[in-house]
Amino acid sequence: MRKAAAIPLSLFGAGLAGLVYASVVERNAFRLRRFDVPVLAPGQRPVRILHLSDLHLTPGRSMLINWVRSLGALNPDLVVNTGDSIAHPEAVAPLMHALEPLLARPGLFVYGSNDMYEPRPKNPARYLWRTSKADYGQKVPSLPWEELGAAMAAEGWLDMNNTTARIKVGDLDVAVGGIHDSHINLDRYDLIAGPAPAEADLRLGVMHSPEPRNMSRFAADGYQLLLAGHTHGGQVCVPFYGALVTNCGIDRARVKGLSRHESAFLHVSAGLGTSPYSPVRFACYPEASLLTLVPRRRGGASTPEVR
Repeated sequence: MRKAAAIPLSLFGAGLAGLVYASVVERNAFRLRRFDVPVLAPGQRPVRILHLSDLHLTPGRSMLINWVRSLGALNPDLVVNTGDSIAHPEAVAPLMHALEPLLARPGLFVYGSNDMYEPRPKNPARYLWRTSKADYGQKVPSLPWEELGAAMAAEGWLDMNNTTARIKVGDLDVAVGGIHDSHINLDRYDLIAGPAPAEADLRLGVMHSPEPRNMSRFAADGYQLLLAGHTHGGQVCVPFYGALVTNCGIDRARVKGLSRHESAFLHVSAGLGTSPYSPVRFACYPEASLLTLVPRRRGGASTPEVR
């Protein structure tokens, strides 16, 4: 009987060190990314949008909670939460504690699948050849999504799931269109379809999962800036290569950060959390983003800038 080949001790040690780094160090090394988005008309004053996504909060994540609380010092003009905020039935109160310094600011939110369905243990390697779209066989939500939405709405944040709104952000008149999560087939773009108000200073589209079919409809309807999350930036990436997967229809090159989608700017947040059953990040720091909307250059190309 042949003996199995022994794993070299050095290789085992390197793997263990990598796992510890990914689960303890990088998963808690929260970062704020800053982008300038030249989307406003010449002469308009800049406004700042804080984009949060994918906290996947569970009780006891004090480092994440305290870091989100620290973002209140930014005093953004608008806060946009693109979903997957909770991952535990008792997470609504901790989430509201995390958001408390930001709740006095105007805010918008949409839901992600994990605001409704509690995550279940599964082999994370499956994401290498398929998305998690088929994993939500539950018919009855197992997480308190209604309580979550009511708590944010009670503080004045707008529920943008499959609806439109008109809001004031700084000096701007902003038209907003939002959809529910396409990852669990709850998006209903037809309910908001049609040209966005042309007279608005900014037309903002909000979604959880950045599916190209919806992004193209937003762009065709005149929305200028699209915000999404869901991808975790790939979560486990290869240095100098990037994300292996996106877990949705968007391409790897746009799995996080600011880019273009047809006529619109697109910002995909790499998010701040992970599933409690896959608590690792590698070469993909957890993040929130501060987007400073600035005037377009007269006669020049409108390209995003990272600061």
